[in-house]
Amino acid sequence: MKKSPQTARIHAPRLAPQYIETTQPPLYRASSIFFKNTQQLYERKWSDPYDYSYGTHGTPTTYTLADRIAQLEHGKFCLLAPSGLSAIQLVNATFLTSHDEVWIPDNLYGPNIEYLNYLHSAFAIEVRIYNPTDLHSFQPSPKAKLLWMEAAGSVTLEFPDLIGLVKKAQQHQVLTALDNTWGAGLAFNTFDFSEQHLAVDVSVHALTKYPSGGGDILMGSVVTQDHALHLKLLRMHALQGISISGDDAAQILRSLPHMQLRYEQQSRSAIQILAWLKQQPHFAQVLHPSDPESAGHAYWQEICTSKHSAGLVSVIFNKKYSFSEICRFCDQLKLFKLGFSWGGPISLVMLYDIKNMRQLPTPHLSEGYLVRLCIGLESTDDLIHDIQQALQSLE
Repeated sequence: MKKSPQTARIHAPRLAPQYIETTQPPLYRASSIFFKNTQQLYERKWSDPYDYSYGTHGTPTTYTLADRIAQLEHGKFCLLAPSGLSAIQLVNATFLTSHDEVWIPDNLYGPNIEYLNYLHSAFAIEVRIYNPTDLHSFQPSPKAKLLWMEAAGSVTLEFPDLIGLVKKAQQHQVLTALDNTWGAGLAFNTFDFSEQHLAVDVSVHALTKYPSGGGDILMGSVVTQDHALHLKLLRMHALQGISISGDDAAQILRSLPHMQLRYEQQSRSAIQILAWLKQQPHFAQVLHPSDPESAGHAYWQEICTSKHSAGLVSVIFNKKYSFSEICRFCDQLKLFKLGFSWGGPISLVMLYDIKNMRQLPTPHLSEGYLVRLCIGLESTDDLIHDIQQALQSLE
C-alpha cells in the first residue's frame, strides 16, 4: 500500500534492529503497547510476571529494574511506585481494612503515621504504638493484621529487636512490613536475617535514597518472597494506577552498579565523623547504631554482620542551647545543605524537636534538640571542618 508522506513519517518503512548488547539496557517509554494479534490480547493475564499490555503495568525497562531490586533485597517479587511513601501506602491499602489493628514503632516515618491516623478516622483502623526499644510493648490483639518496623529509625536511629518482633508477629499471625531504606538491601538480608532463617513478609524501600544516589529521582519499591502476597499487592497496584517513568527507572538502573561502593563509603565516613562528634562538648548524645551507647546496638551487631551502618548520624545538643541557636548552627553550615532525604553525593542536615514527634516516653534519649546529619561523598575531613566552624557560632 502506497503511503502518503505524513503516514510514512509515522509508520516508517525501515526499522533498525532493536536488540544489541550494551552496558545499560535499552530505555522503553510507553503508554500504548501494541499486541501482535487478538489472540495475544485475550490470552494475557494481569498476574503474568511480565504483563506487556499497557504502560502502567510495565515495560522491559521498569520490569528490569524491578527484577534487580528484588535481587538486591534477596526477594523474589518487586513492585515499583513513584516514591517511597507511595510504596508504603500500597502496603497499607492492600493489607488493612475497617476495624483492623496496625502496630507501628514510636519512631516510624512521619508521613506513614499521618496516613495511618487518617485511616483510623476514616475507616476505624486501630493504630497501636509500640516502643522500638522494648519488644514487650508490642502486644497484638486478635484484630492485629500488620506490624511496621524500621531498622534503624530514620531520625533517632534506634535499631529494633527484629528477631523478637518477627517471631512474636508470626506467633500471632500478624503480617510484618519493614521500611528497609536505611539498610538498603546491603546492611542485612531482610528475608534471612537470623540463624532461624527469619524473614519479614514485605520490605519497602525508598529507591530515592541509595539506589538513585543522585538526589534527583523519586521512587519506591515493595519486595516480597511470597507469591500470594505479591498478587494481592499487584492487584492493588493496578487498581490504584501506580506506575513509574521509564526514564526514572533507567536512571536508577544506571546507578545500581556502584550503589554498594557509595553505601560503604558513606558508612565509613559516618563512623569517622561519629568518633569526632562524641568528643565535642556541645552534644548531650550522639546516635548511631554502631555506637555501643546507642539504643539497639546489640541487635545491629547481631544482624548486620557486614557492619554496614548507612550514612546517618544524629546528635542531640545540650539542652542549654535554644532552638534559635540550633537554627543558627544549621544555617552556618556550608557543605551540609538543609534538606530532607539522604543517600546522594551532597551531605544534608535537618533539625527536629523530638518532644513533638513521640507519644511514648523516651528515657534512652537526652533532652535537647536533635540534628540529623546525612553524610554524602565529600571528604570526611572537610565535613568535620564544616561542622566545627558551625559550632563556633554557638560559642
